Amino acid sequence: MTNRFFRPMLWPTLLTAAMLPVLLGLGFWQVERLEWKRGLIATMTERMAADPVALPAPESWPSLDAAAFEYARVSLTGRFMHEHELHYFTQSETGAPGYAVIVPLVLAGEADVIVFVDRGFVPVAMKDPAARAAAQPEGQVSLTGILRTPQPRGAFDGADDPDRNVWMVRDPEKMGAHLGLTHVAPFIVEAETDPAAGPWPKAGRTRVDLPNNHLDYALTWFGLALVLIAIYLIYHRSQGRFGRPKP
Repeated sequence: MTNRFFRPMLWPTLLTAAMLPVLLGLGFWQVERLEWKRGLIATMTERMAADPVALPAPESWPSLDAAAFEYARVSLTGRFMHEHELHYFTQSETGAPGYAVIVPLVLAGEADVIVFVDRGFVPVAMKDPAARAAAQPEGQVSLTGILRTPQPRGAFDGADDPDRNVWMVRDPEKMGAHLGLTHVAPFIVEAETDPAAGPWPKAGRTRVDLPNNHLDYALTWFGLALVLIAIYLIYHRSQGRFGRPKP
């Protein structure tokens, strides 16, 4: 027995045997997530490059899985309710603070069927609609845009302030309830171009912004697994348990 090359110790071996499968499992899970995320981004990019399609029918909205249409290009026609313009606090592509101008649009041929349209970004100084009155088209308009699902409220999102017309989360159901609107679409459409000519609001800001850090996470978990094995072997060597005993 004294000539064995490796003589494992009980507790270090049990702890390593318990931790190693967990680290490897997390690593392989991140590899699976990586492939899933790549496929999802490819699908979204393909949808944004496709020809516009009609909106999901209003009668399907109560049971609609909006996520199945995420990033699809859609076309719609209707009349903006500029008197109910809402402002979602956000940033420009350069990081400057401002607002996304979100306006309910009454679909053509429907009396009370509403789709919230994100017309685009305005800087803080242009929040007041009076500063851009020329960019408020009257009558019926037609546009194309990207269908987006409601934004879930995160732990770090601030509270909405309807009294000041400042919204921190784009939630069409809550926005519609605040305005007293009924039959509101369970999604938002981000306009690709604005029906009114002018610099503000600046439309066409949709990006496939899904983070894809799963490869880094997978390498981290696999790296920790290798470190665990290395520490296990080094510790046994320091205790004279790894390698043939000296004569």
